Amino acid sequence: MARSATTTDAFAAIAEPRRREILGVLAKAQADGHRGVAAAPEHDVTWLVEELGWPQPQVSKHLSVLLQVGLVSVVRKGRRRMYSLNADELRPVFDWVKQYEKFWEHQLERIKARAERMHRERTSNQTHRGPVPPSQAPSD
Repeated sequence: MARSATTTDAFAAIAEPRRREILGVLAKAQADGHRGVAAAPEHDVTWLVEELGWPQPQVSKHLSVLLQVGLVSVVRKGRRRMYSLNADELRPVFDWVKQYEKFWEHQLERIKARAERMHRERTSNQTHRGPVPPSQAPSD
């Protein structure tokens, strides 16, 4: 079976974990810049290679895919190509995933209710039996 093109949309592009990692590094750098930390919103391939610890051809290959689907943008500064995150282009992914949030919240509510029930049962059992004599207390 032939592989689907990785350049069709954001969903296909972020299916690759390494590309998600590149986006994460660029997002963190941009967030640091917005918080006043010494960070630029744009970075060249050399910086990304150092941050990720990957070979330059691998970083460039993944940047090319991210650029084609619009998740990153590039500007030339002299001889260097500076990349930055286009977070707005992830909106379709967010909107699609958000519709499943209700299922996660339901699971969290069930887990919380079960934990509270177990705590009540444990507390109730200890109250009915009274304190455990030191000779019967579990040892660590």
